[in-house]
Amino acid sequence: MDTASRVLRIGLPSGSLQEPTFALFAKAGFNISGASRSYKPAVDDPELVIRLLRAQEISRYVEHGFLDCGLTGKDWIENNGSDVERLCEMTFSKASNKPTRWVIAVPEESTIRSVKDLQGKVIATEAVEMTRRYLAQHGVTAEVEFSWGATEVKVPDLVDAIVDVTETGSSLRANKLRILETIMESSPQFIANRQAFVDPWKRGKMDMLVLLLQGAHAARDKVGLKMNLPENQLESLLKNLPALRNPTVAHLAQSDWVAVETILDERVVREIIPQLKALGAEGIIEYPLNKVVY
Repeated sequence: MDTASRVLRIGLPSGSLQEPTFALFAKAGFNISGASRSYKPAVDDPELVIRLLRAQEISRYVEHGFLDCGLTGKDWIENNGSDVERLCEMTFSKASNKPTRWVIAVPEESTIRSVKDLQGKVIATEAVEMTRRYLAQHGVTAEVEFSWGATEVKVPDLVDAIVDVTETGSSLRANKLRILETIMESSPQFIANRQAFVDPWKRGKMDMLVLLLQGAHAARDKVGLKMNLPENQLESLLKNLPALRNPTVAHLAQSDWVAVETILDERVVREIIPQLKALGAEGIIEYPLNKVVY
C-alpha cells in the first residue's frame, strides 16, 4: 500500500457514547476536534479518518466495507447480525464503567410475571431483531414493533411491555416500570471489516489502536503511587497492604532506604496513604495514569 492510500476509516458512536469514547481516545493519545459541527471530526493522526454515526448503524457499515473498523455496542452487532471481526471489548458507558443491560420491562401493576406471559402481547423496542430472537428462544410469539424513542412512556396505553436499554434502572423506576428479565448485557466492542482485517497495513494500524485504547481503558480509576521507605519496613508494607501487588523496589543512595512504586485503584488511596505514613514512608506521590499496558 503506498503512503498516499494509508488511511484507516473508523466509525465512532455519536449520542450518549460520544463523550466517553472521545475521552478514551484522548487518553490513548488521539485528540478529536470539531465533532460539535460535523459528523466528520478532525483527528491529529493523518492516517485516521473518523466518521461519527449512530451506534446502531456502525456494525453494518463496517460489515459492508464503508468503514474499515469501528467502536460500537455488542448489542447492535447482535441486533444487526453483522459478520465482523471483533478485536476487543471495553466496558464503559455514559454513566458508569459497567455494561448496559437490555431488559424487558412492564408496568409495576402488570400481571405479566415471566417471558412466557408475553405470548400474544405487543412489545415496543428499538432492538427489534434481538427481541424477536429472544422470544423465539423461549417459544413465545408476540408482536414486536419498532420504537423511535421515549419507549418507556408507551406502556401501558400503547403496548403491553417494552425492551429497553438501561445502566442504572432509574429511568424505568421513574416511569413506574418493573424489570421482568434481562435479555443481554452489552459493552462497546472494537470491530473490523473482514477484508480490512487481512490487509497487512490496516491490520497493523488497528492492532496499534487497540493496544493504546486497551491501555487507556485499563488505566481508568487507577493511579500511580511512589514513596521512599526505610528498608526494614518493606516487609511490613507488603504484608499489611495487599493492594500494593508486585511493586517496583529500588535501593536509594542512602543504604537503609528503598524507593517503592506501584499502581493501584484510586478508591483505596485515601485509606492506604495514612498507613504508609504510619510505616515511616516519606515523599509519597500520587499521580494520574493515561495508559496501563499489560
